[in-house]
Amino acid sequence: MKYTFNFRDVWAQWDFLMSGIAVTIILTIVTVLAGSAIGALGAAARVYGRPWMRALAACYVECIRNTPLIVQLFIVFFGLPSAGVRLNAMTAAMIALAINLGAYATEIIRAGLEAIPKAQIEAGYSLGLSGVQVFRYVVLIPALQIVYPALTSQFVLVMLATSVVSQISAPDLFHVASIIQSRTFRDFEIYAIVASVYLALALALKSAFAAIAHVAFTRR
Repeated sequence: MKYTFNFRDVWAQWDFLMSGIAVTIILTIVTVLAGSAIGALGAAARVYGRPWMRALAACYVECIRNTPLIVQLFIVFFGLPSAGVRLNAMTAAMIALAINLGAYATEIIRAGLEAIPKAQIEAGYSLGLSGVQVFRYVVLIPALQIVYPALTSQFVLVMLATSVVSQISAPDLFHVASIIQSRTFRDFEIYAIVASVYLALALALKSAFAAIAHVAFTRR
């Protein structure tokens, strides 16, 4: 069976495709920032919190990590309206993705926190640092340096996972690509371009995170 490749109709929709790329980047940035904050708090609760805080954080991690992201997304977008909370597609997508990333980040950061020697923490207190200062400078920053590769790999994975939000019509790259496919019927061409864009974004993120690590850790 002979197939004639034709990218012309797809390239004609480039502006529309760029809007989807922009949404994917925005979703990734918001998710990384919010998910990292949730992860840091969750990890601190699991390692240094009171028993009820540890139990609550552990329950959160287990519930999120052992259920599909798309189910979590549907609960936020379709389930919350039953409780009187209505969110638009973009807001629901950001919340679901941040909650999902937060659970994975919690476990990754927790591993880093537990790797910090107790003698190092005691040394911080002996220097007159407050509990907050010890956690920030003596514990958290070195812990992040330890788990940084694993954490940034999770950030890249969550960027790829943003494609799931197309299921609630959030205008991300994959959703836009599906619309273009329905207009042009050039299935192979559009999805080949989308795969290339996701690959480029992943490589760009890895390079950006490597540069951040060089500035934040190598020059300390």
